[in-house]
Amino acid sequence: MSVVSVEAIPVAYPEPNDDNSERHLCLVRVRDDEGRVGWGEAVTMWPEASQATAALVAALEPLVAGRDPLHTERIWQDLRDHMWWYGGAGIASFALSAIDLALWDLKGQVLERSLLDLLGGPARDRLPVVASGHATSPSIAVLAEEIGGWVEGKAQGVKIGFGKRGDANLGFDHDRDVAFVAAVREAIGPDAWLMIDLGVRNRWTVAEAVERTRAFEEHGLHWIEEPLGADDPEGYVTLRAKTSTLIAYGEREWSVRGLERVIRSGTCDVVGIDPGRAEGITGFLRAARIAEAQRVTTNAHSWSSAIVLAASLAVSWALPSCRLLESKPLENPMQHELAGASGWKPSGGWWPVPDRPGLGIEVDEDVVERFRLGRAEGRR
Repeated sequence: MSVVSVEAIPVAYPEPNDDNSERHLCLVRVRDDEGRVGWGEAVTMWPEASQATAALVAALEPLVAGRDPLHTERIWQDLRDHMWWYGGAGIASFALSAIDLALWDLKGQVLERSLLDLLGGPARDRLPVVASGHATSPSIAVLAEEIGGWVEGKAQGVKIGFGKRGDANLGFDHDRDVAFVAAVREAIGPDAWLMIDLGVRNRWTVAEAVERTRAFEEHGLHWIEEPLGADDPEGYVTLRAKTSTLIAYGEREWSVRGLERVIRSGTCDVVGIDPGRAEGITGFLRAARIAEAQRVTTNAHSWSSAIVLAASLAVSWALPSCRLLESKPLENPMQHELAGASGWKPSGGWWPVPDRPGLGIEVDEDVVERFRLGRAEGRR
């Protein structure tokens, strides 16, 4: 039993949850000598990153081909050891993440056990759904009504992206932002979780972050994500001392080492880890163990395709440090078409227990080909 091929497939697709902008992923398909296929994914975002990731995956294939697909940890470490010369992060982490995800998927199929089983089984009785979307309309009333619909009977809370594409213009004006948060709280009711996620266009000073967060807290804010960007430990010390809301960041880290630095900084209450760019499932597990030891909550980022969603679902069920899992509120090609009826979907505000071999999804290769980068059909 051995791996016979590792193939990278860059794809481009329109994302309804991001104002229908074109987003990019690099999928990886690993085959073994008995015909089984494992799927992985790198959340590359831009076409040049997908192309570079594909080139690295092709170059790394000789280090994986011929290996036993059950040896995920050993292969992961060998790839990490090889990548040190070019930094072992960034594009290298994309390639490693996608290969590692695919190998775990394949491993589960070989053993005929779910990824959740391979990780030790459920650590909880239920896993809450949080609807995670971007605000795009210029009307606060329209936005509040729409977001209320994301939650009612479907989710235990909502996370809303500020500073994103569209015309919402959130994160730039204090009074407008506070009015928006108040309207959303009224729409979702008093008990639902409410999270705010700042975008790269929002560049708050520490004083602005303190002022906004305090104002949002009056409306029951559960956590605020990246209010000072990805890397401002001194600013986060001040923000944490002057507010009571949980602070979340970390999803822009590329490695276990980078995530450990965030966790041990003492400024992060909820560390976001994306298995599609932070060294895969193996990297996720290593970082999550550090988070658990420091009593930091782990949030599995899954805002891409059905592949990373399946991986995030399994680790979220398995790890005590995970407490919820986000879900895109609008259907999109890379989740609902890519995996079809096999894709994992929440029901009534709760996630199902993933109980099928590997990632538990069947990737529709016709959909993969339709959205392959460069094909006209995938660039509409």
